[in-house]
Amino acid sequence: MQDRLMIKQSYQNTKNKMAGLPKVTFTYGNGALGQTIASADGLLCLIVVGAASVDDTFVLATNYSIRKTADLEALGVTADNNALLHKTVSDFYKEAQEGTQLFICGYPDTLTMSAVLDKENPYARNIIESTNGQVRGLIITKVAKEGATIENGLDSDVAQAMMNANALGDWSAETKYAPIFTIIDGLGFSGDPQELVDLKTYRYNRVGVVIGSSEKGSANQAIGFIGGRIASSSVDNNIGRVADGALNTLTMYAGDKAIELADVESIYDKAYITFRTFTGIAGYFISDDLLATKATDDYNQLTRRRTIDKALRIAYAVLVEKLLDKVPVKNDGTMLQPVIIGWQQDVENAIAINMTANDELSADSSDSSDRGVQCFIDPTQDVLATSTVNVELRVRPFGYARYIKVVLGFTVNEN
Repeated sequence: MQDRLMIKQSYQNTKNKMAGLPKVTFTYGNGALGQTIASADGLLCLIVVGAASVDDTFVLATNYSIRKTADLEALGVTADNNALLHKTVSDFYKEAQEGTQLFICGYPDTLTMSAVLDKENPYARNIIESTNGQVRGLIITKVAKEGATIENGLDSDVAQAMMNANALGDWSAETKYAPIFTIIDGLGFSGDPQELVDLKTYRYNRVGVVIGSSEKGSANQAIGFIGGRIASSSVDNNIGRVADGALNTLTMYAGDKAIELADVESIYDKAYITFRTFTGIAGYFISDDLLATKATDDYNQLTRRRTIDKALRIAYAVLVEKLLDKVPVKNDGTMLQPVIIGWQQDVENAIAINMTANDELSADSSDSSDRGVQCFIDPTQDVLATSTVNVELRVRPFGYARYIKVVLGFTVNEN
């Protein structure tokens, strides 16, 4: 129907302009194919506070794009002059394929993680702006110092870093239409899960905190492995998905204890991202993708956060094209029904093509009209008076098999 209207309008425009000798005229229709929108879903930036500059090849407070661990050589970054940066990048590419883009940025040890993440400061905010909002998430760590203050089982700066990271993500979504999440190093973990604050008491649904390291007693946690799994997973896949295989490490600890002996259940129950093992399966796995917010929050999991944020980016790309465009209205100032339908279809089609078709949204395969996305524009709103079009957009995420309960018994054949 929409194609017929477009052809009819094209014909009318051509008819009005006809002159000269009789001829056959073709007009190209546009918008029928539903092209995909470029999306770098796994593009992250690794921030290392306490990094050291290297001549003029690696300058602090500067973004560098790399695609493999070996790219650090060209920057002059080595395990000797930047041990934490080098190890974290190495861990990242143990999980993400070489060729996966990663931004890295270092800051001096005079700063804290919370200061770098403060949206009022020109640090992490500049990363978002300089990459034109393409970065989907930040992973941040800091070179540990002797004698650091430990509060509630972690470096005292972690709590403020969480608050600032969440505010930064909200700012990026609201002002740049480029929502981000942040994964924070659970710096200085004391080794006692009972000292940890329950992250479900917060409302930071753009923030995750990692506890667990590949080195015994390390103050720094294994955020490189987490970042690598995020970068190599689609937005709908849990980074702890067992079918994706074990992490590429032979050791994993929570403080001084091997993960096999540590109380990871208590760490997990407090909504930290940690590591675990499975009986009969070799290797270490990520426990889950929980974020630092209440259990009833719709966005308490990284999969849901990444899914809804991708939908926002796609919807923005469609709707920004309509900004300041003419909107045909009725006598009462409300939108014409064909215009409403057109807008709704534009948004739904874009999300369906870029997400549902990629199996990133849950759709009922038995219902051909169900595409896992619904866009609704209230036909009673007075656009003429308000110059505002209110749009309601909903997408359906997947459920996840966190718990599988089996009733097991014998079958007795009575003969």
